[in-house]
Amino acid sequence: MAPHTPTPDDNTSPGARSGTGGGASELADFAIDLTPHEVLRRAHVMEALGPHWDPIQALQGEEAAHDLLYSGLDPQQQRLYNELVAAGILPARGHRAAP
Repeated sequence: MAPHTPTPDDNTSPGARSGTGGGASELADFAIDLTPHEVLRRAHVMEALGPHWDPIQALQGEEAAHDLLYSGLDPQQQRLYNELVAAGILPARGHRAAP
């Protein structure tokens, strides 16, 4: 049975048992627009980040941390790292070879 389709009256519906209607239970269409809430949430995030937050600098910091994390790997670790990149599990680092 499709959503929002009234169910047939079989005398076992909650309304028939509770004596609040006796007929088929009616389903109401219920929708919530979360757009205003999402806009408010994003505004709060940007306020929390502050006016001096620099997304380019943050991205560069993440790339530097990634480079540091995967630097100095021994041959077995490097092979595994390369396999994970080739499988798409870890992101490729541009067109350069894995560090």
